[in-house]
Amino acid sequence: MKKCTPVRSDTARFWPIAAAFWLPLLFSCLPSALFADAHGGTVRGLVADAEANAELPGAFVRLVELDQTAVANELGMFTFADLPGGRYTLVVSFIGFETSTQTVQVVDHESVAVKFTLKTAELNLADVQVNAQRTKPMQTLSALDLETRPLNSAQDVLRFVPGVVIAQHAGGGKAEQIFLRGFDIDHGTDIALFADGLPVNMVSHAHGQGYADLHFVIPEMIQTVDFQKGTYDARVGNFSTAGYVKFETPDVLRQNFLKMEAGQYDHFRTVAAIDLLGQRAASRGTSAYLAAETLFDNGYFDAPQNFKRINLFGKFRQALDERQTLTVSLSRFTSSWLASGQIPDRAVQSGQIGRFGAIDPTEGGATGRQNLNVQHWLAVSDNVLLKNQFYVSKYDFELYSNFTFFLNDPVNGDQIRQKETRTITGYNGAMQYLTSIGGKKLTLETGANLRYDETTDSELSATKNRRETISRLALGDVQELNFAPYADANLELSKRLTLNAGLRFDVFHYSYVNKLDSAFTNKTAAKTRPSPKLNLHYQATPNLQLFALSGVSFHSNDTRTILEKSEENILPGAFGVEAGALFKPFSKLLISLSAWQLELQQEFVYVGDAGVVEPSGRSLRRGIDLSARWQIAPWLFLDADYNFTKPRAADEPEGADYIPLAPTQTSIGGLTVSKNGFSGSLRYRYLADRSANEDNSLTAEGFFLLDAQLAYAPKMKMGKRPLEFSLSALNLTNAEWKEAQFETESRLRNEAEPVTEIHFTPGTPVFVKGAMTYRF
Repeated sequence: MKKCTPVRSDTARFWPIAAAFWLPLLFSCLPSALFADAHGGTVRGLVADAEANAELPGAFVRLVELDQTAVANELGMFTFADLPGGRYTLVVSFIGFETSTQTVQVVDHESVAVKFTLKTAELNLADVQVNAQRTKPMQTLSALDLETRPLNSAQDVLRFVPGVVIAQHAGGGKAEQIFLRGFDIDHGTDIALFADGLPVNMVSHAHGQGYADLHFVIPEMIQTVDFQKGTYDARVGNFSTAGYVKFETPDVLRQNFLKMEAGQYDHFRTVAAIDLLGQRAASRGTSAYLAAETLFDNGYFDAPQNFKRINLFGKFRQALDERQTLTVSLSRFTSSWLASGQIPDRAVQSGQIGRFGAIDPTEGGATGRQNLNVQHWLAVSDNVLLKNQFYVSKYDFELYSNFTFFLNDPVNGDQIRQKETRTITGYNGAMQYLTSIGGKKLTLETGANLRYDETTDSELSATKNRRETISRLALGDVQELNFAPYADANLELSKRLTLNAGLRFDVFHYSYVNKLDSAFTNKTAAKTRPSPKLNLHYQATPNLQLFALSGVSFHSNDTRTILEKSEENILPGAFGVEAGALFKPFSKLLISLSAWQLELQQEFVYVGDAGVVEPSGRSLRRGIDLSARWQIAPWLFLDADYNFTKPRAADEPEGADYIPLAPTQTSIGGLTVSKNGFSGSLRYRYLADRSANEDNSLTAEGFFLLDAQLAYAPKMKMGKRPLEFSLSALNLTNAEWKEAQFETESRLRNEAEPVTEIHFTPGTPVFVKGAMTYRF
């Protein structure tokens, strides 16, 4: 048995940091007998991508004779233990790859190794299994549509998540506003976003809590998208009120490519990715690639947006041996833009400005992010996987906005500057291991997340034309530490019934130095939040899975809010329950239906645009989600998602209990084709009218939009298709729509009194762009 050295700390205040680094290691010291096979034989397997020489985590493995199943871990490994001697058939499936079958001979007390190398294939919905151990097939499927939908940035990929609507209201470089499950999430307050394990949401951000800017991710480099709506996953903590979305980039570049696109409104974009080491190195487990993106876009507004974005991304992967891999990635992102902001209805109706005009054309901003991400996966044994991740991000942000024009300062105007410089340091560690309890298979993950944000000169200032600072309204340094140990267990109570239980415990420490305070005092506070989860998945028939989900989650509040308020409830909880079914009436049709409820406790919200704290009471949301995927023919797919929500403020009287801008009905869907080198899609986006204020006296108008994309890759020498030409169009019908809308009190320069009404950012008119991609 491995000898373990106990962890000691002389200073109690540092125990969270020590635990974060040592907790996963402690589990590796558990007696190996816990994981040993009681009797019988063992099948140990590996699933890999035949073309990319890379593992396929998430591949679904079925042992036919005993009707047992397994899912490949992050190293592509799977294990079937305690098998009676005999001959067995293994079937491996993974969406987008050919199904593979092998037979193995098992001998008592011996182990047999098997490797599956899967070749890519056309998407086949029949490969999606309805199984109590496979709980999220719809999410995996959604990630496969990346190449057949119009995209400008990784933010656009969020629209693939059923029920998610995004809106841009301050130029192309600002993080989009997000709507999901009856939430106006603003820029990320109630949805947790990750890119290769890096947290995207920013705590105590100058522009608002949870601000999540995904523009540092190159959309063509997104390989998979994992998401879950609701509060039910113990591995995800802060901001996962309405759910989470995780983006993953490939460890190995499948093919070099160069893509150039151009479109209306001076849109020019180039993306390239190249393998640096070649196939010979990949066959030895070593790979490295570099990807780059440049973008320029003036936008459809009267005032040119001058939007510029540059992305650089590189990843190195080394298989240290058969049981461990090291992955290191580096990225750098910069962006700058001008914006026309939100404009009042009355200014357009009076003819003062056009639909695409601006009251203050000097809005806009600049931002940048640099990331170092190191990940190490180690298979300690056939049943134990140790995961360690270390990351550092450097972040800069500067934004100029004007929401009220001349309401507060009739002479200089109400333009504000929000600015900060931030360093994020973090660690994610986890131990996954397989064992059994009373003959029942148990998959257990224990781990810890540690994140430290240090923000310098977080600023809110009144400005004029970007050049002149009128007054400083807020300026200070923020330090925020979040440590969270967790445990997540999956117990197969039977071949049909799986129990998932989890517990997460988040610890926060806050510090803020107010640099406008002559005393220059450093205020601190600490708070904890437990988050239990309990979920059941039951396979009623071979084609019907029932599920019941429950969990507690939360979103943290801004450090400045917490230190200003003395109330105990500074980490308000979100209590969610959900029940539904996943149904496959025939092999090429998959349907998911669920009903859910989410209750939020009282909280205090820091409004970065105004530098003030606003209280809000409890809220209750109830909804229904419906999703369908239908493979009409081998080359033709239909998908549709419909989401209905009733969001209400729980403590307000009827008629005054509306939640401003909360979506009530959303739907996305469309047709996707792929045949003989042709591919394309016709997609729709729908958002119903919704209340813009608490008493529903103002309405935020909904929209129905059509987007399309068509691509052709001609067959060339040796049957290859290295060239692809594509044409895409947003808002195909050229509908006039409002992308972002707010109830705002404002005053124009010559107005004697302020007016409260809808202020909006116009949505794009028809926007057509073409692209050419060369793969080599």
